[in-house]
Amino acid sequence: MSVEKIDTLVVGGGQAGVAMSEHLSKCAVPHLVLERGRIAERWRSQRWDSLVANGPAWHDRFPGMEFPVTGPDGFPSKEEVADYFAAYARQINAPIRCGVEVKLVQRNVGRPGFRVETSDGVIEANSIVAATGPFQIPVIPALVPGDAGIPQIHSSAYRNPGQLPKGAVLVVGAGSSGVQIADELQRSGRRVYLSVGPHDRPPRAYRGRDFCWWLGVLGKWDLETPGPGTEHVTIAVSGARGGETIDFRRLAAQGLTLVGMTKTYQDGVLTFAPDLAKNIARGDANLMSLLDEADAYVARNGLDLAEEPTARRIDPDPDCLTNPIGELDLAGAGIAAIIWATGFAVDYSWLKVDAFDEKGRPRHQRGVSIEPGIYFLGLPWQSRRGSSFIWGVWHDAKHVADRISTQRKYLAYHAAAQRETVDA
Repeated sequence: MSVEKIDTLVVGGGQAGVAMSEHLSKCAVPHLVLERGRIAERWRSQRWDSLVANGPAWHDRFPGMEFPVTGPDGFPSKEEVADYFAAYARQINAPIRCGVEVKLVQRNVGRPGFRVETSDGVIEANSIVAATGPFQIPVIPALVPGDAGIPQIHSSAYRNPGQLPKGAVLVVGAGSSGVQIADELQRSGRRVYLSVGPHDRPPRAYRGRDFCWWLGVLGKWDLETPGPGTEHVTIAVSGARGGETIDFRRLAAQGLTLVGMTKTYQDGVLTFAPDLAKNIARGDANLMSLLDEADAYVARNGLDLAEEPTARRIDPDPDCLTNPIGELDLAGAGIAAIIWATGFAVDYSWLKVDAFDEKGRPRHQRGVSIEPGIYFLGLPWQSRRGSSFIWGVWHDAKHVADRISTQRKYLAYHAAAQRETVDA
């Protein structure tokens, strides 16, 4: 069987893989991108039907193309986002091969490079870029047994309210996905319980500017390290219905029931931590802090941006906040389904190299692994806070491509020097 050879192999054809291909091409690095599904597959098949991007179109895009349908201040649908990356790949003539799964990567013995086993044969590459991103394996806590008699799905498997059996729904996790799904279910007429943990709650917009703009001018996107205990903090923000600030009190006023973090399950009863008020207060404090910084920036720079005092309004606490539910009998409450909006884990089981710590996390500096020839792209906080966002991954890809190009030049010098020695 013939073995295909390529200088650099990029694994994953989502936003990270497309960005990587563009910068490798600019550096004249021969490469191939393998995608087991379609380009940006997760946007198409692992998101709910009504999802839109959480950032406005002017911000969450690559520099080389605007969204063709949604205006700059709008929020593109999930299908438009996927189509955008497919169109971008065509624009840059990215060598992406779809429908090919990478099964195993191992370092060659006694010679440079890596052997890659795929569903379409064997490839040898000098460098490997893992561009599979952080959202690989849906995480469902081992809390409610599978035989408990209640359907359970991860948020990545949720599509629309009609998919679920009739009855109330418990949504566990109050980040962007959990809040938007819970809101959609409640608007469809469902009784909904939302389990709320610690979170940040930025304004969707303030004084006429989207929060993405505020995080930019305040330097928050470029923070290189998270604050203590904030690396995995949930952010509640939404682009739904033209974009709106997440307000848990408003959701409760609409009929949604808030509960604390989900803790234990026994004999059909779930218990919740007594932390709901603390978690809501933390979100409020995060909101007010950002508004304070924005006001200070406006004053310092003399910007003509109208004041917005209503942004600081805090409505009265709903009953579910002042008298929180400590436990919930699922059958008694009519809970017909549980949706776990509890995030994802990474899966690098296919990458058999010494590039990970004891918890399986990549060891790297700005995407450059401690294992020579191995690179990562699309990781949270890869170089800064914005790394896992669309625009952030594009800039990280440039750095990784530059490093790959530099290594190729050193190796080219070595090869040329060897040839001169032999010729002499």
